[in-house]
Amino acid sequence: MHVYIASYNTFPTAAGLASSAAGYAALVAALVELFGAKESYPGEFTAIARQGSGSACRSLYGGFVAWRAGGEKSDWSDSIAEQVADETHWKEVRAVICVVSDAKKETSSTAGMSTSVATSELLAFRAKEVVSKRMKLIEEAIKAKDFESFGKVTMMDSNQFHATCLDTYPPIFYMNDVSRSIVQLIHRYNDWAGEIRAAYTFDAGPNAVLYTLDKHVIELLALVLKYYPCESKDLMGDYVNNKDMVTKALAFELDSSLLLALEKSCSVRDIGDVKMVYCTRGGPGPQALDASSEVFDFKVE
Repeated sequence: MHVYIASYNTFPTAAGLASSAAGYAALVAALVELFGAKESYPGEFTAIARQGSGSACRSLYGGFVAWRAGGEKSDWSDSIAEQVADETHWKEVRAVICVVSDAKKETSSTAGMSTSVATSELLAFRAKEVVSKRMKLIEEAIKAKDFESFGKVTMMDSNQFHATCLDTYPPIFYMNDVSRSIVQLIHRYNDWAGEIRAAYTFDAGPNAVLYTLDKHVIELLALVLKYYPCESKDLMGDYVNNKDMVTKALAFELDSSLLLALEKSCSVRDIGDVKMVYCTRGGPGPQALDASSEVFDFKVE
């Protein structure tokens, strides 16, 4: 049987926004649907997706998903994804994604990780001493809907991941000055609030994923739009993907004491430093689309 496969992203590819995870998860899900395949053990399809892109295993499920290390079996078939909580568990969590660069990154995730494994002593320490402890903490925070703990672990782990990139020889620089300015902005915002209202995480790229709760998402978006401005309000519909949220954010008046606190260490960045802002939330796993949603014009010869 011949199968024609086409892949299309609605967000930047190879820019550190898990495009490969989305692509391989969609591929495996589509083939499972096409052939009516059944798993011979729980999580088998996630193990298959993992071979294309590690994070793809998690993308086969919705909500909050953990990638289990495995390794007890010689074929690594136990390195699978498990759902920690489905998409209905903590519906208040929101994500504001700042696309700092939509260009293909210089060092791919696969090449970067291979070099880090070979040269970074910090990565070896992280794998042995840190990851399992933080996995336990983050899963507990998710189940308890504890955003303070969730946000702290998320930011600390992002920071340590990029520390291992710097510890790699030669070093890998995924984040840039704009990325670091976002880190600083979020910390100053949380300091002012007296709590963790937003948490950043950066994958293998300069783009920031900012987590917050529904009650703070408009304030956070208003903050992002102030410090990472769009060229004009007329272009705001192209700059932010959610028109309703951007309308609310533009009308939102940021607290004067917050702006005063930020003046000391944060400055308004140049137009174009952030290319686009996505406002989203956790959702289900791969979905089969009907003909009305198709994005390809297939021509079968």
